[in-house]
Amino acid sequence: MTQDILSVLNGEGKSQTLRRLHAGSATRSQIVGIGTATPETSYSQQEMIDAFGIEDERIRNVFLNSAIERRFLTLPPVQADGRRCQETQADLLQKHSRNAIEVGAEAIRRCLERADATLADVRYLCCVTTTGFLTPGLSALLVKHLGLRTDCGRADIVGMGCNAGLNGLTVASGWAEANPGKLAIMLCVEICSAAYVFDGSMKTAVVNSLFGDGASAVAMQAGPDRRAGMPTVLGFASQVIPEAVDAMRFDWAQEHGKFSFVLAQEVPYVVGANAEQIIDRLLRGAGLRRSEISHWLVHSGGKKVIDSVKINLGLTADDLRHTSSVLRDYGNMSSGSFLFSYERLLQEGRVKPGDYGVMMTMGPGATIEAALISW
Repeated sequence: MTQDILSVLNGEGKSQTLRRLHAGSATRSQIVGIGTATPETSYSQQEMIDAFGIEDERIRNVFLNSAIERRFLTLPPVQADGRRCQETQADLLQKHSRNAIEVGAEAIRRCLERADATLADVRYLCCVTTTGFLTPGLSALLVKHLGLRTDCGRADIVGMGCNAGLNGLTVASGWAEANPGKLAIMLCVEICSAAYVFDGSMKTAVVNSLFGDGASAVAMQAGPDRRAGMPTVLGFASQVIPEAVDAMRFDWAQEHGKFSFVLAQEVPYVVGANAEQIIDRLLRGAGLRRSEISHWLVHSGGKKVIDSVKINLGLTADDLRHTSSVLRDYGNMSSGSFLFSYERLLQEGRVKPGDYGVMMTMGPGATIEAALISW
């Protein structure tokens, strides 16, 4: 991507840039499969209010005005008195381990089925999660659980947050390009209900009203044997916003004896204010304008985040239809949300050869990640 930007700065014309990009596409990685999975149980926002006996009208409004209808979650067990029990940090870690393996494995199986591949074909596995810490890492646990090759290359990306899916895609894409013909899997699995604190405060209410559980996986492959109808990854871009480093973070809640996630009110505006810079840099490297992007696959970070991105990038509700519908049906599933949008785009059948797409994720740091793909 650095070379692409330099080419534009040095006067290379748009048509030359695009020809060069596509001339080298045989060595670039393709996304050749997608799979998503969720836990079995889901709840409406009203059901969540009822489950935890929320009476504070302000907090009820946070849930009911979130643009979310349902989320897949694993809630604490019900006690004899009908109330949900208070889970310890140990309980939450066990919940993450158990559900991450189960839901993550199902996403991988579905991904491989769509990639017309088998478990034996997987030569590299990159696992992304923020909602629980595991040692050994999730990748090693999944090798055992799924019976993957014992010489499968692995990487675990832990703690990067909602943006991390594209950080993982960068790793898997690079491995695929360095190993032509071999299959890499990138898995995002977030059990957000393993990171909830229920204390009746507005601070935790915002998090508890937004996040859901889910997993998504993509299969990556590079080499001369190109698959028709599968997008090629043309490049990536990153943006760190140091002045907002504390806007999204995991803190230890001493009074509860567990970790809790904190979201500052200014997050949507920080993301929106910096979205233009990274997207224009990404597209400038390929000699493209925003108007030439047919498909926008943006992280479902929340209603205000989506609105802020839409306004600052000059996008329409139709451009972000999948981002908004994933938020409505699943909530914010952290790192893997954008791949649920990608899956819906493929199911819709509107993609045509020659189309360009932009993937965009946002998370703690504050950071924004982006990728350019083409069909």
